Amino acid sequence: MFKKIHWSSENKLIATGFSIALCLTGLTSLISYHNATELIESAARVERTHKVFSNLTDIMSILADAESGRRGYLLFKDLTELQRYQVAAKNIKPKIDRLEQWSKTPIHQQQLTRLRYLIAQKFDLSDRSISLNRQNPDLKIEQSRLLTENQKNRLQIQQLITEMRIDREQSLQYLVERSQLNTSYRIPIEVLSTLLSFAILFGMFALVYRQTLKRDRAEAQQETLAQARELSELKLRFFSMVSHEFRTPLSIILGSAQLLSDDDRQWTHEQKFINLERIQSSARSMNQLLTDILTLTRAEAGKLEFNANLMDVESFCINLIEDIKLCDEPSHAIEFISHSYCPHARLDERLLYSILSNLLINALKYSPQGGTVKFILKCEPNVNIFQIEDRGIGIPLEVQANLYEPFFRANNVENIVGTGLGLAVVKKCVDLHQGEIFVESKVGEGTTFTVKIPQKLSTQTTK
Repeated sequence: MFKKIHWSSENKLIATGFSIALCLTGLTSLISYHNATELIESAARVERTHKVFSNLTDIMSILADAESGRRGYLLFKDLTELQRYQVAAKNIKPKIDRLEQWSKTPIHQQQLTRLRYLIAQKFDLSDRSISLNRQNPDLKIEQSRLLTENQKNRLQIQQLITEMRIDREQSLQYLVERSQLNTSYRIPIEVLSTLLSFAILFGMFALVYRQTLKRDRAEAQQETLAQARELSELKLRFFSMVSHEFRTPLSIILGSAQLLSDDDRQWTHEQKFINLERIQSSARSMNQLLTDILTLTRAEAGKLEFNANLMDVESFCINLIEDIKLCDEPSHAIEFISHSYCPHARLDERLLYSILSNLLINALKYSPQGGTVKFILKCEPNVNIFQIEDRGIGIPLEVQANLYEPFFRANNVENIVGTGLGLAVVKKCVDLHQGEIFVESKVGEGTTFTVKIPQKLSTQTTK
C-alpha cells in the first residue's frame, strides 16, 4: 500500500516556485537555442551572399577582360589579345555554374537563366564581330551594328547583376533585422529566469550561459563577414580603378612602341613624333596616378610630411602653368591673373604643387575644346588665395558634399576618364597647410575652386 503524501503550504510553495523556475529556464533554453540556430543560419546566409557578390564581381571582371581582348584584337590584330578573349570565354561558364549552387528561390533561378542567356548572347555578338573582321575589315556598317547590339547587351547584363545584388541585399537585411528583433526579446526573458531560478537551478544557468556564448559567437561571425564583404568591395573598387586606368595608357604605349619597332615601314619625322608623344603622354598619366595613390595612402596613414619653406608664390604659379601646358592639348588656354604683388610665403612646395596641378588638370579636363581656364592669385596680409575657374560641365549641387571622398565622381562626367582621387589628394594637402577649400559650381556653366592657405605657419616639419 502506498502512503498518501501530504504537502505543506511551504512545500507547495517551494514546488510551485521550483516548477515555475524550471519552466522559465526550459523556456529560456528553448528560445535561446532557437535564436542561436537562426543566428548560425543567418551567418551562413551572409557567407553565401558574400560568395554570390564575389562571383558576380568575377563575372563582370571576366566580361570586361573578354571585351578588352576583343577590342585589342580588332585594333592591333594581336593574337595574344584574341587568346585572352578565348580564355575569358572559357572561364565564364564555371562562374555561372557556381551561382546555381546558391540560387534556391524561383526568382533567383529566373535571374540566373536570364544571365546565362545574356552572356551567351554577348559572346555570340563578339564572335560574330571577330569573324566579320577577319573576313572583311572594311564592313564598317555591319561592325557598327554589332557594336551597338554589344553595348545594349552589356547594359542589360549590368542592370541584371545590379538587380541580383539588390535582391540579395534586401533578403539579407530582412534576415538580420528579424534576428535582431528576436534577440531583443530574448534578453529580458533570460534575466528574469536567471533571477528566479539561480538559487535552485545553478546548473541550468550554465546551460543558458553556454547558449549565450553560442549566440555571441554567431553574432561575431556575422559581423566579421560583413566587415570582410565591405573590405572586399573596397579592394575591388580600388583594383578595378587601377587596372582600368593603367590598361589604357599601357595599351597605347605598347601599340605605339610596336609601330615604331616596325623596320619594314618608313616613318616620317612627324609620324615618329606623334607616336613618341603618345608614349610620353601615357607615361605622364600613369605617373600622375601613382603619385596621387601614394600621396593619398601616406595621408591616410598619417605619414604625409609637411615641410614649409620660403618660396616665391607668383614665380611658382608661372612655372606650374608651363608644366601643365607641356602635358595639355594646345586647344586649351590658361589665363594667369595676379591681382597684387605676392611676397615670399612659407609653404610646402611639393604639397602646393599637388593641390594646384590637380585642380588645373581637372579644369582643363572638364572644359570644352578651345576653352579658357583662369588661374587667379590673390595675396592678403595673412593668407594666400588661389582661384581656378573654368567654363566646363559643372558639378551638380547634390554631390558637392562628396567631392573629396576617394574614388567619388559626379554623375555627369559621362565618358570623361578619371580616377576620383585628385580632389581627395587636394583636400589632404590643403588640410596639412591648415587651409580651406571652397567650390562654387553650376551644371553647364562652370566651376570655381578657391583655396585659402595662411602665410604664418610653423616652420617645424609635421606629419
